[in-house]
Amino acid sequence: MTGTEPAAHEIDTTRPHPARVYDWFLGGKDNYPVDERLGRQIAAIVDQGAPRAARANRAFMRRATRALAEESGIRQFLDIGTGIPTEPNLHQIAQSVAPDARVVYVDNDPIVLAHAGALLRGTPEGVTEYVQADARDPHTILEQAARVLDFDRPVALSLIALLHFIADEDGARDLVATLVDALAPGSCLVLSTMTADFEPENVRKGIDAYAAGGVTLVARSQAEVGVFFEGLDLLAPGIVSVADWRPDRAPDTGAPVSLYGAVGHKRAS
Repeated sequence: MTGTEPAAHEIDTTRPHPARVYDWFLGGKDNYPVDERLGRQIAAIVDQGAPRAARANRAFMRRATRALAEESGIRQFLDIGTGIPTEPNLHQIAQSVAPDARVVYVDNDPIVLAHAGALLRGTPEGVTEYVQADARDPHTILEQAARVLDFDRPVALSLIALLHFIADEDGARDLVATLVDALAPGSCLVLSTMTADFEPENVRKGIDAYAAGGVTLVARSQAEVGVFFEGLDLLAPGIVSVADWRPDRAPDTGAPVSLYGAVGHKRAS
């Protein structure tokens, strides 16, 4: 890895952080008691529903990444809102298919930066880079990522479990449009985000629990998620629960996973 060296950034352990709560859902160790308390509260709304959704979301990321590397031949990946590294990471999936794949991770959380150097190590043939930037600043992201990625060639843009932390009035649609506009034909958008379409009452309770912890969440309908893919060709099976996007095992008969996932292909203009 040739990424940014960890810098001195204060980690606030008095308030829960979405990345650390997510890490707790996945069984990770990079979280604090305040994160665990919120995680347990949310998990209790539907018995282990949130941890199950987190695992399903990670599995969706892995399947989508593998599909784009194997079937679409994409060799460049830009993952924004990376979160705390949890193996297997995106670069491990991509570089297992194509050792020369180039991957740029983007996050602005100090705890992610602290672990980036140790955990995001790629193949000798490829490149694995970390950029510290805010997801709401796409122009800076594109400028920094262009040091590693060739935006004249296809790129897989991954926005995994990110957009439900960014409301439409805060520029979510413009953010995605700016990033997609910068991509060459043949590129793809991989996106997952929370929905209340399947379990409206439980999702509302989860949103309220996050709000009590100082974290804003946005649940979007299938049609609202579809807006992010305007001008793109959706890969089958379209916009579905992340658990139902090309599953590699028998369907889970448990409660619905309240995250939509989809992959869109940017065709030649």
